[in-house]
Amino acid sequence: MNKGWAFAAAVLLAGCGVETASTAATAGAIKKEEVEQGRRNLDQFQQKLDQANRQVQQSAERAGDDR
Repeated sequence: MNKGWAFAAAVLLAGCGVETASTAATAGAIKKEEVEQGRRNLDQFQQKLDQANRQVQQSAERAGDDR
């Protein structure tokens, strides 16, 4: 009888380990997606900033040409 309880306990504990590993893997995948989204946002921001800087530079050049 004791062997039966020990086996059942081992199976339950092993199941908890699998669930924990699965949860950790899911959390890792979510974090990876968050990081990738952050990089995409940063890239978009950098492109908009570069565009704004070019427009300012062009405006300054046109203003210099008018003198």
